[in-house]
Amino acid sequence: MEIFTSGKLTKVKSRHEPGVSKQTGFASPATHYLEPTIDLNQELVTNRDATFFVRVDGDTFKEHNILHKDVLIIDRSLSRNFNDLALVIQDGEFKIKHIPFGFSEEELTVWGIITYIIHYAR
Repeated sequence: MEIFTSGKLTKVKSRHEPGVSKQTGFASPATHYLEPTIDLNQELVTNRDATFFVRVDGDTFKEHNILHKDVLIIDRSLSRNFNDLALVIQDGEFKIKHIPFGFSEEELTVWGIITYIIHYAR
């Protein structure tokens, strides 16, 4: 196996941290309003300018574990690697495929790399 890039992984600078209660006795019903909300853009997006959200309609991509109403987070700035799950343009249509080994841009155009799949739970 060849490693083309290496480096130290860095943590996200600020993440959601639930607060710890410092009161005694009966808790106030409004305590949960003091905690900050979770921002999915902050948690799941690394390059805001190159990231897009796509909602899937139908079960066409069930083989990739992508179901009806799922949301795909797609980053267009990421490099294309073998076997990455990507949104591609092939024969003039958007499709979801794993990037094949040694693909050429004539076969398919990689529009962006799928970084997260948010499943609809109902």
